[in-house]
Amino acid sequence: MFVQDVTPLGSLGLSALVAVLPLATVLVLLGVVRMRAHHAALIGLLVALVVGIAAYGMPVVQAVSGALQGAAFGLWPIMWIVVNALWIYRLTVRTGHFDVLRRSFGRISDDPRIQALIIAFCFGALMEALAGFGAPVAISAVMLVAVGFHPVKAAVVALVANTAPVAFGAMGTPVVTLAQVTGLPLQDVSSIVGRQTPLLALVVPLLLVIIVDGKRGLKDTWLPALVCGVAFGLVQFLASNFVSPQLADIGAALAGAAALVALPQTRRPVPEAVRISMGGGGTATEEVPPEDSRDDVVKAYLPYALIIVIFSLAVLPPIKKLLDKATWKFHWPGLNVIGPNGKPVSGNTFSLPFLNTGGTLVLLAGVITAAILAVSASGTVQEWLATVKELRFAILTVTGVLALAYVMNLSGQTTTIGTFIAAAGAGLAFLSPVLGWFGVAVSGSDTSANALFGALQVTAANKTGLAADLLAAANSSGGVLGKMVSPQNLTIACVAANLPGEEGKLLRKVLPWSLGLLLVMCLIVLGQSTPVLSWMLP
Repeated sequence: MFVQDVTPLGSLGLSALVAVLPLATVLVLLGVVRMRAHHAALIGLLVALVVGIAAYGMPVVQAVSGALQGAAFGLWPIMWIVVNALWIYRLTVRTGHFDVLRRSFGRISDDPRIQALIIAFCFGALMEALAGFGAPVAISAVMLVAVGFHPVKAAVVALVANTAPVAFGAMGTPVVTLAQVTGLPLQDVSSIVGRQTPLLALVVPLLLVIIVDGKRGLKDTWLPALVCGVAFGLVQFLASNFVSPQLADIGAALAGAAALVALPQTRRPVPEAVRISMGGGGTATEEVPPEDSRDDVVKAYLPYALIIVIFSLAVLPPIKKLLDKATWKFHWPGLNVIGPNGKPVSGNTFSLPFLNTGGTLVLLAGVITAAILAVSASGTVQEWLATVKELRFAILTVTGVLALAYVMNLSGQTTTIGTFIAAAGAGLAFLSPVLGWFGVAVSGSDTSANALFGALQVTAANKTGLAADLLAAANSSGGVLGKMVSPQNLTIACVAANLPGEEGKLLRKVLPWSLGLLLVMCLIVLGQSTPVLSWMLP
């Protein structure tokens, strides 16, 4: 038995300083030393093991076992989703239907700034709503490169866009998890998150057009960006407060896309100056694109329509109950960890959902896609194996990062950091989103960050007299902004945009946006904790 100690070095501050070393090591190696991500992840894992064993007294066997559990979670469900999502993309490339999809987007608008909104913000949000776990970044980055974006710009746009929908992603899993671990009513948590993240939706589209084309992008396309953001944010607010958190992102993504397409400015020809600055053409759309048959256009959109239908069916109670039966839940070998509260931690057990997991549902969509697009069985398998080969370093990175996260969680390092931030007293309202940001930066998942720190936020709120549901929601809303700097998502973006080993470069480009938006969220939550913005709360 190993009992977690929040202050193994006697002082909470000193213990927190040591506890943050593993993640700091990874970020420094990526952003400053510019080391390849899988090497940085493995070194960070080694640091986490040393800190966990030497400073926290975790038995070697349990520390290694915890790392293996984290690696297993990195493989399933996270990389299981990413592999199958990129496999579908390869199938459409093989049959030429991805070019049809690219031309279809080009006909909506040949302006790269508008395409960034349609593909990364709206379509990416729809993928986040259904799959999550890196799939939106992977698919959006691939599609942006296909329509002519420079790979680095495509990756940065995909990462920054994957913020506003994250709290309600994967059919509301983060907020549902938050309600479960805090004991707060789901509707209370959902309502407050739905009064925080929609404000990000107003800002993020404007940032995207700035990232694509600087001040000129904002000057020329501020209206489409604002209309898209307002439509997205309004529907996300209404759905999360009055309908269902599970449907918030689906409705918001569709509303944002519809508002954008309905706007006359969306279909204006791209200015010549923009074409030149984007590399002699702005997009990969040909001057006179070939006419695609209606059948080919339908087939080009088919994989994503299948994903929407399959995921929507999978959440229906009777089907979900049936799929859940194929879940193997067991005690992870070698782990016997007791939390500071004297109760066994949830990490002692491991859940392996074979059917009710995003990767398996995407795999089903891929099999149907291959059949309809007339890809042979051997060709289908060949493309899947080629996808795994292409992702081999990403798989190593993600398993390394998740192994690091699990060691930090199980040894008590993450709890120490959380307790240190939660001890901020009156300043907790300002710092509570930072705790969520840190959790997502470590784990790459808003769901995981809520599971880690949700209850801690409630405990700290009760001690300081702040509203428990506000701080719990702030954990999730702040967490969405850590997504773009998470090493596993940086790796997924690099793979999708064909930027091997460029994780450090992406980190340097997205970190200012992440921290800037985090500051905005901190100020929003601080305001909501006072009469200044308390009128926003239910």
